[in-house]
Amino acid sequence: MSAVLYALHEGIATITLNLPAKLNPIALDLQQELRECLARVRGDSQVRAVVLTGAGKAFCVGADLSAMRPPEEGKTLGDQTADWMQSMSNPLIQELRELPVPVVCAVNGPAAGAGVGLALACDIVVAARSAYFYLPFLPKLGIVPDLGCTWFIPRRVGPARAMGMALLDQKLAAETAAQWGLIWAAVDDGALGSEALSIAQRLSRLPAHAVQEARRALEQSERHTLPEQLHYESERQRELIGRPSFAEGVTAFLHKRSPVFPPR
Repeated sequence: MSAVLYALHEGIATITLNLPAKLNPIALDLQQELRECLARVRGDSQVRAVVLTGAGKAFCVGADLSAMRPPEEGKTLGDQTADWMQSMSNPLIQELRELPVPVVCAVNGPAAGAGVGLALACDIVVAARSAYFYLPFLPKLGIVPDLGCTWFIPRRVGPARAMGMALLDQKLAAETAAQWGLIWAAVDDGALGSEALSIAQRLSRLPAHAVQEARRALEQSERHTLPEQLHYESERQRELIGRPSFAEGVTAFLHKRSPVFPPR
């Protein structure tokens, strides 16, 4: 059985974590297959948006501690884990963040441990009301949150709430996550699939470069002063106003119609 399923329909690629009996742990085989799916997205110009979700009752519960292998000779378990992360898990998160198309994460159930980082690496996150976000790393295991959790969470909810999530051993309900700004929205469980697809369809109609520009601009703002960010914005306009998408947008506005942008 494939650990990850891939389907493409009308420009929307749906990627489903498919180890439901174990609540979709981020095992090495799942990570490898997920990276292969991301490579398919990068290589297929017909893909305009992605929906990432989980099969069964959970989105992703993080590492499968029961499947941890003894370390190779000459390595500690920490050495082996760090090496696996640097060769597999960290590139996975970076590849997800660098996809040339927008990614919607449909969190259909618990997102725990590394599953939180995987969800937050996506551009838009919607969650079922029954879902929750949980960081057991430090309270239960004495290790730091990983797969980008310590990068994504404070940028979305601030350092105080990030610290509480890291230390208090508390499950954060989807509705609270939406109220805090950790995710875009919490929706009724039965509406999650249709809502995620609707968002993906809207995103698929954007100019092909829109999501990459949005990611870069928001990340730049984290380290820029206001004058520096104003300069960055004006320099991006210097290039982007010369592109066909701007001309199409202006024409569509003047003719009172929706713009139609070419595929990537």
